[in-house]
Amino acid sequence: MSIPLPAHHSTSTAAAAPGGGAMIARQAIMNDQQAVIGYELLNRSRAHAEHTAASDVLLVFTALSHAGAEELFGKMLIFVNCTHESLSGGHLELVSPDKVVLEIPPLGHAAMEEVQARRPILADLRERGFHLAFSHQVLESAYAPWLALADYIKLDISLLPPDQLAVLVNYAGRHSQARLIAEKIETAQQYQLAASLGVQLFQGYWFARPTLVQAKLLPPAQASIVQLLNLLRRQAATTEIEEVLKKDAGLAFNLMRLINSASLGLSHEITSLRQAVLLLGLKKLFRWAALLLTAVRSGGTPPAVGQTAVVRGRFMELLAREFMSPEEADQAFVIGIFSLLDQMLAMPLATAVGLLHLPDELSAALLQRDNIYGRLLTLVETCESGDDGRFDEAVQTLPLSGQQINWAHLQALAWADQVTQA
Repeated sequence: MSIPLPAHHSTSTAAAAPGGGAMIARQAIMNDQQAVIGYELLNRSRAHAEHTAASDVLLVFTALSHAGAEELFGKMLIFVNCTHESLSGGHLELVSPDKVVLEIPPLGHAAMEEVQARRPILADLRERGFHLAFSHQVLESAYAPWLALADYIKLDISLLPPDQLAVLVNYAGRHSQARLIAEKIETAQQYQLAASLGVQLFQGYWFARPTLVQAKLLPPAQASIVQLLNLLRRQAATTEIEEVLKKDAGLAFNLMRLINSASLGLSHEITSLRQAVLLLGLKKLFRWAALLLTAVRSGGTPPAVGQTAVVRGRFMELLAREFMSPEEADQAFVIGIFSLLDQMLAMPLATAVGLLHLPDELSAALLQRDNIYGRLLTLVETCESGDDGRFDEAVQTLPLSGQQINWAHLQALAWADQVTQA
């Protein structure tokens, strides 16, 4: 069987709509501090076709064709849905197993003999270094031969009533060494319930959704960054910019550290803001100050918000480079970062955008989504959700191929991991 492999990065400006290949969506998996520890890669093609061994192979090859496993995955775990037929495929030989979690589905009609017969295949994968994840059905007596192999057990919050969830959490704790993941979390109440029972890993679209927040005063660290961003945006004199940093040594230190650690390809270290302005220019410095804003959180803002903002920014920038100018791609990066300003600053988005005095085109993209930047942002957001219809609509409005979207998506995940680790 021939598997169509997506091409590497292309600078072609004319591209057909996606078709004939796997389109990757993702969903973050977080710990009890709401920091991202990994992603489940979702094959969006499965919305239109049956999940088959071929679709599993295609998804994995789509990911691996863009970058080496180490570069792509970084420190993040990658969860991949499998079929039993695909578990013996040669594509798994190309994967760095210590970063990959294979999600093993239950059998249609679990018979003890069949469960036992498939155990050697699963045990071999685990011995090779792969992590294995199972649904909560692995806790049923019929799946006893598999339970000892489980590194992760997923508990579907949409299916399990609270009393049954409590029983399963207790049983898993007594009979396995697996880490539990509460998945399909749609509300804060579901998250709190799972956490109260001792579950420590979480997955669900609720984490990517905005919450209603009230306007309030910014903490000093955030206020200093907002002031710096406004000075850079209006191209203030270097002396004005330095004055802000002199009043906040922590801001100056962190900004310089971020600039020097993010693989800019500079031949020597930047040691002062004046050097940064001369070497990078005000627009690039604005970019790094925006990145810094994602790391300075107000009380209660989870780390996953900043991580998601960085992914969005880089994702939008890479997509924009396919058909827009370098300056416009920089603008796309900023819009992606600022798309979660309401969460980062704990105030309504319109209020947060107003604090930064952004150009009308950027504000319109963030608040109305009615220009090319807004359409790019919509596409990037749909890659975090299960709304296939909205994704299809977003793709049709942009001159991007499925290969270009997948490449940008996966590269953005790798880059965001590198920056946030820095």
